[in-house]
Amino acid sequence: MEVLLGIFIAFLIFVAVAITTVALVVRAVYRRIRRNRAVAATALRTRAGFSHGPRRKVLALRVRLGDTLDSGQAAIDLAAQSGGGHGELPRLFRRIKTEGEALGLQLRLLESETDQAVLAAELPLAADRVDQVAGLVRRLRSAVASGLSGSTDDTLSALHADMEREVAALAVGVDELQRLNRREERVAPTRPPGHPQSTPARRPRQTFDLKETRP
Repeated sequence: MEVLLGIFIAFLIFVAVAITTVALVVRAVYRRIRRNRAVAATALRTRAGFSHGPRRKVLALRVRLGDTLDSGQAAIDLAAQSGGGHGELPRLFRRIKTEGEALGLQLRLLESETDQAVLAAELPLAADRVDQVAGLVRRLRSAVASGLSGSTDDTLSALHADMEREVAALAVGVDELQRLNRREERVAPTRPPGHPQSTPARRPRQTFDLKETRP
């Protein structure tokens, strides 16, 4: 009896440990998913697609605000990777992001509002705030694009000038090679191929008759 009781207690301990482990794993995965911006954005879009009425409008504003802040962060990251001067743009975007996050909390609070009169009054104000954040991010992205295009234009101009010099130098080299080839053709003897080399003809040897020269 004591053996069975011990086995039963061990089984209960094993079940409790297994349930606790599974709960901790699920909690950790859930927190990681919540921290993943891509997964959170996808879930928010899904909720906005299946919602209706004022709630759908609030969720649409949250989606637009998240996309706007992500586009601004992408522009700042590209500006940092380019290595060029970007001035106060990172600091300005941090301020924009702080205001955007505060606006996101307001939208989450508005999402739980059940009073239709409050929703009707707050939704236009929230939409206007989201428009302002979007306008600031558009100007920031335009500034980053101007900096990137300016450096790109300078680089392309330098590459164009280098290419023109290389093409001109190559043309001069080809002309000089052709001139040397024409000069060698003028100097070399012109004989048909396979013709034996002509040798100077021998002069006939003169012979004298000694009898005729005697007195």
